[in-house]
Amino acid sequence: MEPNPQDGTDASSLKPVSSLRSHFEKMNKGKEESPAVTASPSPVATAPPVLPRKRTPSPKPPLPGSRPVRPKSMVILDAGRTKPQPPNPRDHATLMSTLRSAPAANPPPASPRPVRPPAVLVEPPHSPPHSKALAYPTVDATALLNPDPTKTPATPVSPSSRPFKIPSRTNTPSPEPRRSSPRPSPTRPPSPPPPRRSAEMKREREAKPSPIVPPPVNRADKPGTRLSTVGGNVPKPEPGPTRPRPEQRSPFGTPPSKASMMEDEESPPMLPTRPARPMSYTPGLVRTNTLPAVFNPRPVHPTGANKWRDIETNGLTRPPLAPTPRIEPPALPSRPPVIPESAPKIPANSAMKPPPRPVRASIAGAASIPGANQIAVNTTIAANQQPKRISSTPTTQFAPPPTRTHVRSMTVDQTSERTPLELREPPKRFPSAGFSPTNSDPPAREPSSTTQTTTTYPDATKVNRRPPFAKQGVYEIQTKYDPRRFDVCGEYVCTSGNLTRVWNVQDGELLLSFSHGEGIKATSVAFKPGLNVDLEGLRIWIGNNIGELMEADVATQSIVGNKTNIHGRCEVIKIFRHFNEMWTLDEGGTLHVWGPDGDGIPNLNNSPHQTYRLAKGHTFSIIVGEQLWYATGKEIRIFAPTVDGNSQLQVLMRPLITEGAGEVTSGTVLKSQPGKVYFGHTDGKVSIYSEKDFTCLSVLSITTYKINSLAGVGNYIWAAYNTGKISIYDVQSSPWVVKKDWQAHNDTPALGLIADRASFYRLGRQQVVSLGADNMVKIWDGLLEDDFLENEMKAIDSQYSVFEDIRVQVMTWNAGASTPSSLRNTESDAVFIQNLLRSSECPDIFVFGFQELVDLEDKTATAKRLFKSKKKDSTDQERMSHQYRDWRDFLVRNLDDFMPADHLYHLLHTATLVGLFTCIFVKSTLRDRIRNLSGADVKRGMGGLHGNKGAIVVRFMVDDTSLCFINCHLAAGQSHANSRHNDIAAILDSTIFPVEADPSVRIDSYIGGGDGSMVLDHELCLLNGDLNYRIDTMSRDTVVYAVKANNLAKLLERDQLLVARRRNPAFRLRAFDEMPIQFAPTYKYDVGTDNYDTSEKKRSPAWCDRLLYRGSGRIQQFDYRRHEVRVSDHRPVSGLFKFTVKSISPKKRILAWSDCQQRFEDLKTKAANDEKLFYLMNVIGYDSTTSKGLIQNQLKRVAGRPSHQQE
Repeated sequence: MEPNPQDGTDASSLKPVSSLRSHFEKMNKGKEESPAVTASPSPVATAPPVLPRKRTPSPKPPLPGSRPVRPKSMVILDAGRTKPQPPNPRDHATLMSTLRSAPAANPPPASPRPVRPPAVLVEPPHSPPHSKALAYPTVDATALLNPDPTKTPATPVSPSSRPFKIPSRTNTPSPEPRRSSPRPSPTRPPSPPPPRRSAEMKREREAKPSPIVPPPVNRADKPGTRLSTVGGNVPKPEPGPTRPRPEQRSPFGTPPSKASMMEDEESPPMLPTRPARPMSYTPGLVRTNTLPAVFNPRPVHPTGANKWRDIETNGLTRPPLAPTPRIEPPALPSRPPVIPESAPKIPANSAMKPPPRPVRASIAGAASIPGANQIAVNTTIAANQQPKRISSTPTTQFAPPPTRTHVRSMTVDQTSERTPLELREPPKRFPSAGFSPTNSDPPAREPSSTTQTTTTYPDATKVNRRPPFAKQGVYEIQTKYDPRRFDVCGEYVCTSGNLTRVWNVQDGELLLSFSHGEGIKATSVAFKPGLNVDLEGLRIWIGNNIGELMEADVATQSIVGNKTNIHGRCEVIKIFRHFNEMWTLDEGGTLHVWGPDGDGIPNLNNSPHQTYRLAKGHTFSIIVGEQLWYATGKEIRIFAPTVDGNSQLQVLMRPLITEGAGEVTSGTVLKSQPGKVYFGHTDGKVSIYSEKDFTCLSVLSITTYKINSLAGVGNYIWAAYNTGKISIYDVQSSPWVVKKDWQAHNDTPALGLIADRASFYRLGRQQVVSLGADNMVKIWDGLLEDDFLENEMKAIDSQYSVFEDIRVQVMTWNAGASTPSSLRNTESDAVFIQNLLRSSECPDIFVFGFQELVDLEDKTATAKRLFKSKKKDSTDQERMSHQYRDWRDFLVRNLDDFMPADHLYHLLHTATLVGLFTCIFVKSTLRDRIRNLSGADVKRGMGGLHGNKGAIVVRFMVDDTSLCFINCHLAAGQSHANSRHNDIAAILDSTIFPVEADPSVRIDSYIGGGDGSMVLDHELCLLNGDLNYRIDTMSRDTVVYAVKANNLAKLLERDQLLVARRRNPAFRLRAFDEMPIQFAPTYKYDVGTDNYDTSEKKRSPAWCDRLLYRGSGRIQQFDYRRHEVRVSDHRPVSGLFKFTVKSISPKKRILAWSDCQQRFEDLKTKAANDEKLFYLMNVIGYDSTTSKGLIQNQLKRVAGRPSHQQE
């Protein structure tokens, strides 16, 4: 029988094969063995069934009229592949002519079973002609259905004679992760390369000739009906004679022989490697976006399921598939080229209604919006003229992920060290999609090199505690249910939970209320954009815990739109308003972008324009410009979702992580600080990021409490805490300055804080709204009018006041139950008071503060004082009173005896509290200028029930200046520093004095927005006493040695009070100053000696007795010293101060007040114009010309009315 001219010299059938498969079979075939195979008239033939790891004779000839039956261990290759056969390297010319001339036809039947002809007719691959014979035929890339021009083969590996063995697997992973499939489904992710490739290459180099052992093939038994889905109308590719380019060669193809290779030298096979990301996307692969993005269901086939798990693990994507003439299923759209946004030019006309909402150029279908034809949009701008988007992380320079077809966002970085080695690829940098290859962004800075961690807490010395209630309308609304989400737009505020209610903040009227039903609650709410600026706030979008969206109309009190199951029964956790778009986000990470319809506003009755998948675990997110900053715990990701999907979703490949800070809970931006984004954390820190290059600029510690919400207003940041307090910080100072701090919600967390951008345009005021767990909505004055007027009056008080300096001598001593007669035991003790008075230089005020004038160690006496009846024992009372009277009389006699005769002193006030004793004397010349004298005490022993620990507070006014003196005894114990902190906080925060009713007196004589009822409301404060703060982290002997060596600086570094002032922002004594200590510790001595405690307890020395002051620069201390009195275990401490007091002229004050009010009106007018312009341009979306025209029209409507009534 004559051989067929189309057969090889060994009578085997010539078939187009993959070079890699050919190489596998050739390694197991002896060079001298040539099994006979019946010739096939068609170049497209099917390999006979093979069994893994078994020797088989030559393939049996196929039977006519039947199709070969594939075993279940094999997988049908893609439409461009065929089963490999042993190649014949001796007759390459015959092979080339056969491949070029053979028509594409059905293969001869290999079984008696009749089957349908194949539905796909594909021309077999051709190899280009060569001058020298090749060891293996190469596969033409054009024979593949979708050749990837970006894939390049790896470095060739020299062949070896060692037999190549592949372990048998149930599912053989695909060696080409991004190879196109006949089914253009975006949900068919690739699989990683076989993990044993390197070992196989090594065995290949060591292989020896052996009989043919066909490699076992197990390809997950793909269904044979796969090819039928392509259809029979696929045009036959016309193979060209030209040599394929290297970038178009299949990873399974064998590279052509080099000129230096011998004719009989085999060309090394190309083992597949993980393909690199494409340099750029070919225009031919872009498809038109005609349908809304949806998610294809997961493939049910095991191989497809494996690939799906791969994409979830590796974060791989495949580039968009080329369009095919197949009609079903419809191809998912790709994003069209970016159209730069062009500012709409809408002329302002005062005689007409407000202009319609401007058309944003990035919205698909803008031409259908009325009036859109009047807006010129340049669609011919080159891609390289688009605004650059930095596509690298701030730590390393990696390429961004390729453009996605609305599938899950990349969450696994293959270059990360946490990625398994077999899935990791080396770092490379490529231009992102849509950018010119020559475009190179400057390298991003590493956060570690620019981050500044500031441990200095904000300055709270001038904090104001007055709540900034709104001046017009209601300032609080009782919701009468349990809301957890809210939004505000001008005069409307909406709260949601089990009920959704809308209130009018001007009069507190309830405008809308409805229930969501049993088990359903609203979890997000936002006001929907209106047709124009005057129609804002009329409708609300509400998301609930079952994934449903609804739209409510405030005027008609009805539900006008509903979208059930749009979020797949996942809780809708956030609704964003972005110009005239609405973005809805659920807990599963699905983000729907709802663009405007033909009317220019989002319509819930339509489908979302785009759908994206973000990371799960959302804790906070904020829209900054056109980007979504998305926080999951400590990580911050940045996305750029758009309505038309024309840009890459993920801006950074890796998330931003703030080192040393807790989870992100809140964030905001400041108009006065452009380019910065502020984030609040659970541990009370604030991190600041650059909007330009995404680097962390600094990390600040502002509190120790959890920050629940942040809001930017003007130059200030408002922070709401889990304690129910709200603080306002001036961020322009370094360190930050605490401007205000008040209890906004009664000991319950402040859940949210919103700065209403529409309030100035709609109400003529700047309002900030907060919601607390006490179910109260409170409206605050964003301009802080009262604070501005008070600060301005304080700043110019020299214009209407006369100042005078007075001298104050203060002594504090823990007497240890000693009496005046005890001082007579030694001569040095007897002259203690005498020397103190003579060295004081006749001050205007004497303040004596004693602690432990009774024996607090006497348990019997303490129990009697604690448990005695209301009717006190007269004997015990007389005894205690006698002790205080003795000290009072002793001080009076010494003042009379040792002070000059022309300086007469009067006893102003005495007060006692279980061992505490305060005695104040004033000069006779000053007595008539003192008014509003009050005294009070604060008990802190045994939880506030006993006065063995606590404070005595005395306040009075000298002329128009308020003075306050605090004599305190705090909790004892080396390790009880927190108890002492709590004692101080309770003393300073207690409302113990009558409230001043006159607003002018509050401004003139008190500070910090106070009304005189608390200690820190007073202008000049002086605190003395046994504070009991100790020296930490040092043994007693070390402290004693340091004192003897006069190494006081070493000890002061560990003083609990000074450490708390540096490190604890909640420490209330941070507002006080203290003169540097230059004397030895005053505690604890053996009584009657100069030796520190040698008793059994051996307490460590410490500076327990202190003098601190707070005066806003109007208190000056001249000396700070101790006195050597050995009758007690404490040494007395004294200090001489100068207080500056003022006397106000009423007439001059009226003029100054008018000037301050006028300055505030000027500030308000400027702030109103800036806020209105910001609202119209950055919230509504008008251009600058239109926005200014609307502002002018509004001013004309309110012309003729006083400026303070332009609401």
